[in-house]
Amino acid sequence: MENKQREQWSSKIGFILSSAGAAIGLGAIWKFPYVAGMNGGAAFFLVFLAFTVLIGLPMLISEFIIGRGAKREAISAYKILAPKGQWDKIGKLGVIGCFLLLSFYCVVGGWVLIYSFLSITGQVIHSGANYPELFGRITSSPSITLLGLALYLLINIVVLTFGIKNGIEKASKYMMPLLFIFFIVLVIRSLTLDGAMEGVQFFLNPDFSSITGEGILYALGQSFFALAVGFSCMVTYSSYLDKTVSIPSSAGSVVLMNIFVSLLAGLAIFPAVFALGLEPTEGPGLLFIVLPTVFSQIPFGEFFLSLFLLLFLFATLTSSFSLLEIIVSAFTEGGKRSRRYVSWVAGLAVFIAGIPAALSMGLLGEFQIFGKTVFDATDYLVSNIMLPLGNLLIALFISFKMNKTIVEQEFRLENSYSPLLFATWRFLMKWIVPLTIIIVYLHTLGVI
Repeated sequence: MENKQREQWSSKIGFILSSAGAAIGLGAIWKFPYVAGMNGGAAFFLVFLAFTVLIGLPMLISEFIIGRGAKREAISAYKILAPKGQWDKIGKLGVIGCFLLLSFYCVVGGWVLIYSFLSITGQVIHSGANYPELFGRITSSPSITLLGLALYLLINIVVLTFGIKNGIEKASKYMMPLLFIFFIVLVIRSLTLDGAMEGVQFFLNPDFSSITGEGILYALGQSFFALAVGFSCMVTYSSYLDKTVSIPSSAGSVVLMNIFVSLLAGLAIFPAVFALGLEPTEGPGLLFIVLPTVFSQIPFGEFFLSLFLLLFLFATLTSSFSLLEIIVSAFTEGGKRSRRYVSWVAGLAVFIAGIPAALSMGLLGEFQIFGKTVFDATDYLVSNIMLPLGNLLIALFISFKMNKTIVEQEFRLENSYSPLLFATWRFLMKWIVPLTIIIVYLHTLGVI
């Protein structure tokens, strides 16, 4: 059981693409365009970019170091590296956070699944279609949203029962490059629409007067959400990483791919939004309204929409696999419980927890928590409170608690070690990352 638990990625590219698959999902493709649209476009993108490079990248390196240094999943990793104290609660926070994140993430995954089915069967793009109305009809229907949630979780459960190495790693090598290629095709089409340049200006010409304190918090949360850091998912993934693979270069590759996808998402969505007279502040439905509208303008639009949705579905699934894996691995460590049993129990629990979020566009639309629907409230709690808190605790752990010798050993490789790079990363993790998170928190609370 121990050998099976500690199986390794077969190659560096397999690990990078699988980690990128875990990171590149709803955060980069679905959430980024609408959050950017609601927070000033270009100004938000630049703040997000700065946070991703200066905060997200060092955090990703840190999770990789913790995971490979301990060779265990999240909770056990902190116990091994710091036997005394309560540091394993970081891993427990990650498990709880992933559970809450899945409760609304899988709802959107269900939307993608439903849209994929409708598109393949020719029911999305047709003459006189009202795409905002279609999105509203799907998301407000209890039977459709719960069916989508159940089927989406079923796919996750089945894959997790067999483990993630063979399925995810092999598929990632083919599907992630396809996603990039097709995204570029979509960007080209979007940029050639009449009036597209207004959208490009909105996305790439910053007006910093439009960014607010809450927008900055959203940008920080989005940089964490998009890289899947803060909940120790990458701790679990890197626990399967071979010792010969460079952690800094692997993390850099994942971050570059993530930024590139966010850039492509913005260039695909915003030019189309302005060209078609839609609002960039549309919200969670932005992608599901704009994409069909764009594809309806081109020959064989239904086919291309179906292909894109299937690729988007895969990107979404690879991310939810990593979220569910941290829960499953936490309860299967040591071999006391079977992976199959834990996967089914965890999946059922996520389904039950996801019901309120699934119904928040319909039956529970009037039920609000602090002025937000259950879906939006859970999203805000996870992305803007729990993720920054998790990242803050991880930064404190790796800077002040974890053995410095182990940290440096995991960071370096004999042929590619840079003392300057290590010192820079160390400085960022010790001072810049925690101070930035604290300042943004205090500003949001109105203290500063």
